[in-house]
Amino acid sequence: MATFDDILEEAGEFGIYQKRIFFLICITTAMFSYLYVGIIFLAITPNHWCRSPGVDELRNKCGWSLEEEWNYTLPPDSADSSLYSRCERYDIEWNATSVSCENPLSFLQNGSADLPLTTCSDGWVFENGSFPSIVTEFRLVCADAWKLDLSQACLNLGFMIGTIFLGFGADVYGRKLCFLFSTFVTSVSGLAVAFAPSYIWFIIFRTVQGLFSKGGWLSVYVLITELVGLEHRRTVGIMNQMCFSFGMMILPAVAYFLPAWRTLQLTATIANFCFLSYYWLMPESPRWLLSQKKKAETIKILQKIAKKNKNTFSTNIETVQIEDCHVELKTPSVTHLVKTPQIRKHTLILMFNWFTSALVYLGLVMRLGITGGNIYLNFFISGVVEIPSAIIVVLLIDRVGRRFPFAMGNLLAGACCLITAFIPDDIYWLKAVIASLGKLGITIAFLMVCFVNTELYPTFLRNFALSVCSAMCDIGGIVAPFILYRLAAIWIEMPLTVFGMIGLIAGGLVLLLPETKGIILPETIEDAENIGREKKTAPKTNYQLVALHTSVETSDSKQTASEKIII
Repeated sequence: MATFDDILEEAGEFGIYQKRIFFLICITTAMFSYLYVGIIFLAITPNHWCRSPGVDELRNKCGWSLEEEWNYTLPPDSADSSLYSRCERYDIEWNATSVSCENPLSFLQNGSADLPLTTCSDGWVFENGSFPSIVTEFRLVCADAWKLDLSQACLNLGFMIGTIFLGFGADVYGRKLCFLFSTFVTSVSGLAVAFAPSYIWFIIFRTVQGLFSKGGWLSVYVLITELVGLEHRRTVGIMNQMCFSFGMMILPAVAYFLPAWRTLQLTATIANFCFLSYYWLMPESPRWLLSQKKKAETIKILQKIAKKNKNTFSTNIETVQIEDCHVELKTPSVTHLVKTPQIRKHTLILMFNWFTSALVYLGLVMRLGITGGNIYLNFFISGVVEIPSAIIVVLLIDRVGRRFPFAMGNLLAGACCLITAFIPDDIYWLKAVIASLGKLGITIAFLMVCFVNTELYPTFLRNFALSVCSAMCDIGGIVAPFILYRLAAIWIEMPLTVFGMIGLIAGGLVLLLPETKGIILPETIEDAENIGREKKTAPKTNYQLVALHTSVETSDSKQTASEKIII
């Protein structure tokens, strides 16, 4: 009996038709990079200081320079006495004080040392030439700086919740419909973000974007993997990640020419509306249609694929095997991830690595916004260094295996973060090079964790395990801005030391995982428990007993349960 991969081979596994669809999906991936890391350009924080009532008039009258005004009105920064405070000022009513232009503090016996301090109750002055950002417009500085962290955390919270529900929706209603619906809601909420009248509304609409965007993007990623032959799925996954990196490289150029945050948000949102045209340009997944017994629609799409690929399609669709009735299928649950010793170990290690990958990756990207220098150039370079990671993964996974590049990616990222933290600021070029190597390492780890996650679990549990473990990725995204910005307020390099230690721990834990190069994907819990063990020493315990309790409705179970894929 034929499988779906057999008929896809006849129609064309990765022909002109699939390449056109893949190109369309790559555009959505490049656009998704804006939503994922675009906060860097929406929330640029220019130099700022407390507004002192009456000082503007006095400065104009006396002809003070900006440095002189700061010297008279602002105390030294508590963390660095060579700088002026951004969040406090001297509590003087300049309008009511008789001062001389030459020495305005002469009425004090000990100069500014006797002056009481107060917070920026009259607001802030932002450096001339700065463009509007959510920081300047909503005053997200000093005591309210945590609200900037919250805005990114809410987006990632939306990612985590939305991915679960939209993943279910894609299995029930189809990949294409799920993508189009999520694109529409994401675009409308994106318009609302661009016109948000207050910080509260900005947070609300940004969270809605998170709820629908990532799940919709993942649904079309699943669609293209189901539309191409087995041997091309890995290439498609890696190339799709490269498109995300290309999006990161394009984003700073767009932000440079459209620096005002509302204009940038509006432009990205209008472009997102164009993806609604995929209703006519992209098919539904024929594999999903066949699993839903929609054979007429499946045949129509397969015939179209064959025609565009200049092949013929003659297989009788009635003979295609989607589900093996002779194999007892099981409903996945959280207990399956922790009940047996090896799977429990794999689950905990993978969850920690998903968390680490997102935390360190987002932390290094958002760090570009607080380290000074040319943020546009630095962000572009940050995207460029991701490209070699995909090439490295392609070259290594079939030669040296999965575990070594996975562990080395984390270890490289951790070591580079720690080294960067202690390089003096005056050796900026070296600091930038080492930090870029850290970004390269964590990108490799990010690519590898997805591969390894799918290879360590049995068929009935594979998709569910990937969803549960990758949820830690979004938790890492929630935590990242708080660790970065709050610790940087204490010492600007402190976040790097945290990222470094977590990266090293993650790399060490990866070495405890079994190597999956050249193995047959496990079909049962017993298979998964015995990965990496010699047959003669494999335990006799029948781990399948832990998975009894019944029928299945997951997307993985709709594929051939008895099919064994050689990696």
